Amino acid sequence: MRGDGVPARALDARALAALAANPGCSRRALLDGAGVDKAALAGALGAPSAFGQSQFAFMRGNAFEARVKADGGAELLCLVHRTLDPGAEPPHRADVPDLTAVGPEGRVARTSLALREATEAGAWTLLDHPMLALEVAGSPVFLEPDAVVVHPDGAWTVIEIKSFPMLDGAADPAKVGAAARQAAVYVLALEKVAAFASRPDGALRVRREVLLVCPKDFSNLPAARAVDVRKQHAVTARQLMRLTRLQDIADALPPGVCFAPELPPEELTAAVEAVPATYAPECLAACELAFHCRARSRAQGAVTALGRSVRAELGGLSTVDEVLAAAHGEAGDPDDPAVAALRRAAALRAEALGAGPGRRDDRSREAACR
Repeated sequence: MRGDGVPARALDARALAALAANPGCSRRALLDGAGVDKAALAGALGAPSAFGQSQFAFMRGNAFEARVKADGGAELLCLVHRTLDPGAEPPHRADVPDLTAVGPEGRVARTSLALREATEAGAWTLLDHPMLALEVAGSPVFLEPDAVVVHPDGAWTVIEIKSFPMLDGAADPAKVGAAARQAAVYVLALEKVAAFASRPDGALRVRREVLLVCPKDFSNLPAARAVDVRKQHAVTARQLMRLTRLQDIADALPPGVCFAPELPPEELTAAVEAVPATYAPECLAACELAFHCRARSRAQGAVTALGRSVRAELGGLSTVDEVLAAAHGEAGDPDDPAVAALRRAAALRAEALGAGPGRRDDRSREAACR
């Protein structure tokens, strides 16, 4: 599906979190599962997206992460101890096991072994960029969190290191929410590893409270905050289970479908349109194909282009034309609460504009829909 000689683009936790936020989008599920470069695909379709991290932010994030993990992660472990586990023995020193291995499968096995050994040792242990595996829609996905810390009592904590600042102890709520959803994916994958050994007291080995580490104010000093990801964990687990298996999506496509960016635009557009998509405005912040899908959604008059909340309130009315027809009494069941509310809103709007109750104003279809 990617084309001859095109390498697969690996999935990461950020992509999985975005996929879990929109599990009904078969297009994203298939393209991500097939390793298609959606940014290159969007450019070939004539709808390039600016989605992604800038090179400056990427370099700043790497520099800050190296600063936090310096000296064997001594400062990072102190933040973990002070923020999440003050009753434990202070981390005077920590083990940092070597996690190198051949291939992602080898790194997953090496990470699992290191976690088991650290748990049995009962000492502070820092796993720098461990490799975890999670099955999504019937296919394995390899994930690499920033760090995982093993506490002396055997508990495991996911560490998220971000480059956005924490001002006066608080960070941008939207960015914290995105980090929490990403960390919830790591917690899910880590729980798969923890399934081999349960704690004697029956408690969860993997903490569902992660540590978010960011620059303090406008400096390069690290500041930490505990983030409870139980809600994100439950939502992500449920949404990933709802994903249709990739093989089922692929079986429904015409033979020979290919998403290689070098194909003619008409052929490439037909291939992309063969896979059903579920667009919502939230996709603009999470998917490289969002501009293409938005243009198609608007051209079809789909009410999903106005947002999920609007779509939910309109019931069985799926297009703007259907909504306008129902609002002006030209279609729809009068006993339907959505139709009744639309007609009442249309009457109030007509009265406010000084128009007759039967007059239809088409100056703005989306404004009338709202």
